[in-house]
Formats: sequence, C-alpha cells, structure tokens
Amino acid sequence: MRRFIMTFGLMFLFLACAKENQQSTAMELDKNFVHVVYFWLNNPESQEDRKEFLASLNKFMDASEYAATKFIGEPAKTPREVVDNTFTYSLILSFPSAEIQDLYQKEPAHLKFIEESEHLWERVQVYDNIYYKQ
Repeated sequence: MRRFIMTFGLMFLFLACAKENQQSTAMELDKNFVHVVYFWLNNPESQEDRKEFLASLNKFMDASEYAATKFIGEPAKTPREVVDNTFTYSLILSFPSAEIQDLYQKEPAHLKFIEESEHLWERVQVYDNIYYKQ
C-alpha cells in the first residue's frame, strides 16, 4: 500500500510539472496587430551567418519591451505550389495595437538589431495584419 501511494504521488507530481511546463511555454497571439517578417539571408548555407543572425535576433527579442508574441521560425518545407519555402527565417510578433507597434519600430533594441544584421540579408518582406472583426 505504501509503495502504491508513493508511486501515485510521484505520478501526480510528474503530471503536474508537465502541465505547468506546457502552460509556461504556450504562446498567446494578441490578435489586435500581427507583424510577420520574412528574411532571406545573403548566404543561407553559411552556418556562421545563420548563427550571427539568430544571436542578434534573439538578443533583440529578449530586449524588446513592446512585442507580445515572439516567434522565430524557418520554412516548414511543405511541398505545395502555394507555399513559399524560399525564405531563411521568419519572425511573428503581435502587439496590443498599431500604436504600440509604432513604438516597437523606434525602440533601441529593434534599431540595434537592424544595424547589427542588415548586412546579412538580401531581402526582408513584412506583412502587417489587423484582426478581421465581422
């Protein structure tokens, strides 16, 4: 009986920790303003360039005081004609309003990221979105 209680207690503790970890890593999208950026690096095959770019981007994300959602991605390589897999990295940020996004554009961390990294990319494409309210 004692072994059963200990086993049950350990299982409960494990599941509780797993649930807490799942909640803490979940990303919530603020639907008011979504800023999606695609980067094409000059030398996407260069691991050194990729490392430098990601280091600068992560430093920027850690320092940004305005972005709510902070998602860095790369192409999923889904083989469909309508999917563009040519970019090197993507960035999805969300903001509570267009005004806050405007502040983000001028914040020192954002400007420093551009200064540090613009020599690494050949193209940047941005899609800004607001929530469609029916």
